[in-house]
Amino acid sequence: MPDNIPLEKIDDYRWRIPKSYKPGMRVPGLIYASEKLLESIYKDKALEQVANVAFLPGIVRHSLAMPDIHWGYGFPIGGVAATDIDEGGVISPGGVGFDINCGVRLVKTNLEYDEVKDKIEDLINRLFSDVPAGVGAEGNIKVGTKEEKQILLKGARWAVENGFGTEDDLECTEENGAIPGADPEMVSERAFKRGRAQSGTLGSGNHFLEVQVIDQLYDREACATLGLNLGQVMVMIHSGSRGFGYQICEDYARKMVEGLAKYKINVPDRQLACAPVNSSEGKAYLGAMRCAANYAWANRQCLMHLTRQAFEKVFGLSWQKLGMFLIYDVAHNIAKIERHNVDGVKKNLCVHRKGATRAFGPGDLAIPERYRKIGQPVIIPGDMGRNSYLLVGTQRAMQETFGSCCHGAGRLMSRTASAKSTSADILLKELRSKGIIVKASGRKTVVEEAPSAYKDVNAVVDVVANAGIGKRVCRMRPLGVVKG
Repeated sequence: MPDNIPLEKIDDYRWRIPKSYKPGMRVPGLIYASEKLLESIYKDKALEQVANVAFLPGIVRHSLAMPDIHWGYGFPIGGVAATDIDEGGVISPGGVGFDINCGVRLVKTNLEYDEVKDKIEDLINRLFSDVPAGVGAEGNIKVGTKEEKQILLKGARWAVENGFGTEDDLECTEENGAIPGADPEMVSERAFKRGRAQSGTLGSGNHFLEVQVIDQLYDREACATLGLNLGQVMVMIHSGSRGFGYQICEDYARKMVEGLAKYKINVPDRQLACAPVNSSEGKAYLGAMRCAANYAWANRQCLMHLTRQAFEKVFGLSWQKLGMFLIYDVAHNIAKIERHNVDGVKKNLCVHRKGATRAFGPGDLAIPERYRKIGQPVIIPGDMGRNSYLLVGTQRAMQETFGSCCHGAGRLMSRTASAKSTSADILLKELRSKGIIVKASGRKTVVEEAPSAYKDVNAVVDVVANAGIGKRVCRMRPLGVVKG
């Protein structure tokens, strides 16, 4: 291992960057990883970013990194940091990312694999036809400025009120599908313009719609609570706030740089530009970011509605009879104001989760009542050639990571490197030989998202499970994938 970042081994799944590594670090770094995963983590500058995040004013306990960590803008992707609002704690757009509330929802069905295996190609073709996907994709859900503001305030509830789902869906969505405090007045006209035609669209890159089958159960009690069985067909939807959220991050990352001198904040990377949560700049960003988060929840709600309709067409039954009910929807890129125990004292914290999932433990009132006994569902997608997981949050996560867990496999190589490593024809043929049908809006996306471009999600989940910050419920394998 390189000796420029002196990692201290705590145990087999936890590693510390000491405060002494860089003058100005306010807290140590804490990385969740195995020795094997550290080999790939060391290949980029992500650990340096963990140390840089530790400079943020008001940061408490640790600058955290999940095992899917890789280099990002300011914060590493897979980074978690909480700042104490009452002690001048800051909020940083780099700690949320460009795709605000990029997230995942998991939908169950009552279909078994044997009922679907001969129809999977028809199903994927129908989903590809009916769900707009790709760079700049526009959907059939067109809204004007006044209606768009309602989406920003109401989130997924706007979609339900307009016929794109049910109240039950809202109960099973983080924040009930709309985080309070969204302020459309803090959103630029450019962002409004970019978001106007993209409701109900999948997006590009690592966004996907995947039909899966449960191939392993780990926690029978949790599976019984969730209504899950071996061989059951599931659907996973991964998308975010599209160009709308990207523009908000771009707008505020630039504005926050001006605030560094104003508030006498010293950070080693301008991409960590930030402002106190209670400052005018901090409040403005929070109001705009929440708009983007709500936009993303509405988007995934609309995507689920389109997915349900596609299943109805292929199987000739209503989505209710097909048992297409939402397990949960989680955000992966967001900052939340939460109360957590810090050194025995309840504190108001701004928790940044960038490429990380909220993972609240059993009994927490933020979890839907139906799940409080088992903990919050945590959805961990892998890549299109391997597995995905459903976990639940734990009390240990509440104690160590502000109720946070990993969010996926994590990239192993850049999109450019991945595109050079294989051809679309070879990759699609390999996936088909495994029984995985892939439809994408462009061949470039297929090679950029090759399984070899990602860490093995099984190794990532092993770390969080063995570290005790997530508890495995079941594993799914892909049957068919729609990529943007």
